[in-house]
Amino acid sequence: MDEDLVLRAHWGNLEGTHWAVLVRLSTDEDDDGRPADQRGPMTGRDIKSTKEQERDGRRFITKRGGRCVYVYAEPDTSAWRKKRVRLPDGRVVYRVVRPVFEGALEDLKSGQAPNGERLDGLIVYDIDRLTRDNRHLEDAIDVVERFRRPIIDINGSLDLLTENGRATARVVVAMSNKQSADTSRRVRRHHRALEREGIPTGGARPFGWNADKRTLHPQESKYLREGIDRILGGAPVRAVTQQWNEKGITTPRGNSWNTTKLKTLLRNPRLCGYRSRKVRIPNPTTGSENERWEVVYDDEGNSVIGQWDRLVSPEKWQALLEVIGDHMQPGTGHNTRRYLLTGTLRCDKNECGMPLRAAKAGRKENKPEGFFYYTCPDKGAGGCGGGTKIPGPEADKAITELVIAKYEAEAAAREATAAPKTWEGEEELKRVREDIADAKEARQLRILTKDRYFSLLQEYTAKERRLERDRNRWIKQQYSAQGKPVDLRAEWDDLTLAEQRAYVEQTLTAVLVSPAIGRRKPVHTRLTPLFRSGEDDA
Repeated sequence: MDEDLVLRAHWGNLEGTHWAVLVRLSTDEDDDGRPADQRGPMTGRDIKSTKEQERDGRRFITKRGGRCVYVYAEPDTSAWRKKRVRLPDGRVVYRVVRPVFEGALEDLKSGQAPNGERLDGLIVYDIDRLTRDNRHLEDAIDVVERFRRPIIDINGSLDLLTENGRATARVVVAMSNKQSADTSRRVRRHHRALEREGIPTGGARPFGWNADKRTLHPQESKYLREGIDRILGGAPVRAVTQQWNEKGITTPRGNSWNTTKLKTLLRNPRLCGYRSRKVRIPNPTTGSENERWEVVYDDEGNSVIGQWDRLVSPEKWQALLEVIGDHMQPGTGHNTRRYLLTGTLRCDKNECGMPLRAAKAGRKENKPEGFFYYTCPDKGAGGCGGGTKIPGPEADKAITELVIAKYEAEAAAREATAAPKTWEGEEELKRVREDIADAKEARQLRILTKDRYFSLLQEYTAKERRLERDRNRWIKQQYSAQGKPVDLRAEWDDLTLAEQRAYVEQTLTAVLVSPAIGRRKPVHTRLTPLFRSGEDDA
């Protein structure tokens, strides 16, 4: 258009111009999932706020001679909360993520809405609906100043069309940002208070408990206890999820189970009655965040007991963690192990010791599709370059048979040998914990210096952790002895690669591969397994 759009908008003249409305709500407007006949009567708080914003925006544009050509909707979108993102240059930063808002600014720059209509300006209900983030405000100001596309509001709290208005907007957004931070801090403190009292908080009900989050669900708690006993008895987590999915057992949200969901549930200290919180730990290698459960402690350093029925004892839950791990181990951001024995096979030529790599067979070798070898890297990659090479499928088959045979032998031995009914280290663990308590008391009375106290505490804590690991392994053995052993031979082909690798790594520390001497030598004769002992798990 010939006339300056910003100047016309400043004087309230929208005649002949095309506008879009941006509507935003910080909370989810979706229905709560209940059937219509189960919902209560509507109140003023039930009005769909984005619809009200759109209606007011359209009315404002029409009364001033303009035309609304598009609506940008942002339901359940925070204009303040930051998320962890990776920039194109690889850096990891925290940013407010609003793809709809950012798309609207790009459309304003080009002067065209997503539906192909000409786009002259953007209207919002007020400055809070536009942004609470200074970085996004500056992006909006750039569109107005450099591209001469007006961004205005209905109630007069936003003025990006003048220098004074832009200065005021920066102050208002800064104050709104602080208000959001203050609200977040108050909510966080409230949740911490609830945690200290062991009170369950909002969100979906946990599997195994009723909607009150306090009493056990009769069927789900039964399934969960049975699943825990199976895993302690040696069954892979995937076998439990597969059984549940076949029976139609779903999550509280009605979804099917997978190993990640079940492990997250099993790692939750709620199972044994402890109050917990979920924390996110940044992985500096990948830039991602790993979630894990954290037990809440009171001022005396004791675990806070939740106000709900526990499912299993703390000792049994600790034994479960010995099997599945207490948290997701940080990775490299992608699956680096696509073959069964990478990381396990090692070159045995002249004590090279390098892990063998998997390499697909060349086309000229006339091997079946997908055929591969395990081979020692060349000297430039740290290997010996001596040509240690073994057919992958045959090596996988030989080691699989070895692992299964070892598992079956150990299962038979467990059935034949009665496990001790008491753990021998109980008294020692009790004494160590008494020593820790005595040291704390001595420090409070200033009997011990700070240096001496922390030196003793480090020593006692290390002993406590070692004894707890021993106790948890004993508990695991108790349940393994009680349960029916897994038929690993029958279930092997149904396991995922990660689960198969777990059995291999639990059985073997490494397998040495000797160079081929002559032809037609069976693969298994070139393999020297190094079995893992009980001490290796400590």
